[in-house]
Amino acid sequence: MNQPENSQLGKASAYVDQYDPALLFPIARAVKRAELGIAAALPFLGADMWSAFELSWLNLRGKPQVALAHFTVPCESPNIIESKSFKLYLNSFSNSRFADVEALRTCLRNDLGEAVWRGAGAAPIGVQIVPPALFEREAIGELEGLSLDRLDIECSRYTPAPDLLTVAQGEAPTTEVLVSHLLKSNCPVTGQPDWGGVQISYSGAPIDQQGLLQYLVSYRNHNEFHEQCVERIFMDIWTRCKPVKLTVYARYTRRGGLDINPFRTSHAQALPPNIRTARQ
Repeated sequence: MNQPENSQLGKASAYVDQYDPALLFPIARAVKRAELGIAAALPFLGADMWSAFELSWLNLRGKPQVALAHFTVPCESPNIIESKSFKLYLNSFSNSRFADVEALRTCLRNDLGEAVWRGAGAAPIGVQIVPPALFEREAIGELEGLSLDRLDIECSRYTPAPDLLTVAQGEAPTTEVLVSHLLKSNCPVTGQPDWGGVQISYSGAPIDQQGLLQYLVSYRNHNEFHEQCVERIFMDIWTRCKPVKLTVYARYTRRGGLDINPFRTSHAQALPPNIRTARQ
């Protein structure tokens, strides 16, 4: 089983410019999920939505092509893909020739599907290629909801503190959408900062907003991958606040031309549009 410390993170890397799917480095989700008490049956649905801003290849005449790409990886897949390996993999297309965009899409879908489903069969993942003619349609939008950042709070804890999460017992159930731009964690291998915004939607007993914001701030010195942080947030709120419904959606700023946007929900619903925020 691949371990994060064995990846290319934090190491000098030779940039391969010829197509090489072996560069992808899958990491099992199960280890971190076990820490959260998640067994085989997942308590959530959702996906990891990636966007790539540095995708280029050659057509059959050797002319460079460029595009943006969006990828959707189901949270049911047994593996995540370590992001630097994803970048190196995408870079390996730069001097590789493809007959057309559909040939490129098929290659990406098959390689990424094999990596995230490795050990559990292979299944395709969502791949959308956006050509330059459609770049102007790529919107920028912010996470909608009531801003928790408006609260004037004191913060003193910077590792995850789920005990900060409380609800107002005896009050009428509510449905609300809360947003914070103060989410920050660190890469578990390099310690580099990962900056993000998070949207929390729930129905149930009212969650104390001050405690929730302090809890989100408590990730500031925490070392974990994006997908793992979002699942930890989901499970802490789910177990401590016991909402009837819960959705946690984070959008992290890009690194190496890639952003990762995990979405986890307790109930069936459509994925949100993969629209980047101003910080991304």
